[in-house]
Amino acid sequence: MSEFVTHIGTDESGKGDFFGPLVIAGVMVDEKAAKIFLDAGIKDSKKVTDKKILTLEPLIKENSVYSVIAISNPKYNELYGKIKNLNRLLAWGHARVIENILTEQTCEYVLSDQFGDESLIKSALMEKGKTVRLEQMHRAESDIAVAAASILARAEFVHRIQKMENTFGVKFPKGCAPQVKVSAKEFIEKYGKDRLFEVCKTHFKTYKEV
Repeated sequence: MSEFVTHIGTDESGKGDFFGPLVIAGVMVDEKAAKIFLDAGIKDSKKVTDKKILTLEPLIKENSVYSVIAISNPKYNELYGKIKNLNRLLAWGHARVIENILTEQTCEYVLSDQFGDESLIKSALMEKGKTVRLEQMHRAESDIAVAAASILARAEFVHRIQKMENTFGVKFPKGCAPQVKVSAKEFIEKYGKDRLFEVCKTHFKTYKEV
């Protein structure tokens, strides 16, 4: 068996959800943590229920160096308005979590899910990040560090959605299913269309449709 290399994995959640923030997470995994995570059944968050994700979240945080960044809807819409490119926004977020981890611990290898030109993350990295070997690949969630990052990102997304529902008294379905429009209309009835940007991503075509 080849020797395990300590590395940072990064992934995001909320990219395809009309409601809620964009969350990017990074997790640094060594051999010991990898074994704990594999034994606990950690895998790509898309294959795990939200309920299970919330039980795995503390386990990951206790056994790794990690960073989670959540970009709230008002901030997301403001940044998207300036950048006009989701991949650049993602690259900025991935670079930030890598940088945050590297301020706590040195690491030479970073793996991220492929979402655009690799140079985007590289150019967004700061001083510490410039020294790492960065690799992006499709379906990177098969890697244990990226899977752990996907769990943390999804857990934070779930927490934020719950908080939004408590604040506004409206149910915010995930994804872009027809139910999303029903909730958007309910929000508009309660708070007016001028406040919809506070809870959704305004560049989605769903925004124009409601």
